[in-house]
Amino acid sequence: MTSFTKVILFTDTDGRARFREESVALSEGTPQARFSSVFPSGGYQLRESPVGFRSQFHCTPKPQWVFILQGQMEIGLQDGSSRVFAPGKHFYSADTLPEGATFDEKLHGHWSRQVGDQALVTLFVRD
Repeated sequence: MTSFTKVILFTDTDGRARFREESVALSEGTPQARFSSVFPSGGYQLRESPVGFRSQFHCTPKPQWVFILQGQMEIGLQDGSSRVFAPGKHFYSADTLPEGATFDEKLHGHWSRQVGDQALVTLFVRD
């Protein structure tokens, strides 16, 4: 593998959350251990969500990586679609409120929920 697939949750030009994928080059290191370039980060936070957790529609305050450590996390969009992320999976959450907009729960953001019979444990790495 010479690239890493970065799944991105973002705010599109119409203000709605969408998913897209982007390739990140693994151009450093050796054939046995490929690396991307080093990216800056602004700290990390761990979260545990109990069985049954579900949020309301919301936007990400600041872009961040989300890594699933335990359990499963489902992310739902305004268009009715959703994706489930299992342990070891990740996405880059950049679904921020458009500048100058007032949050509208029928237009903006995404919801998240714990899926299955195991508590959800996530690691957030801030930009």
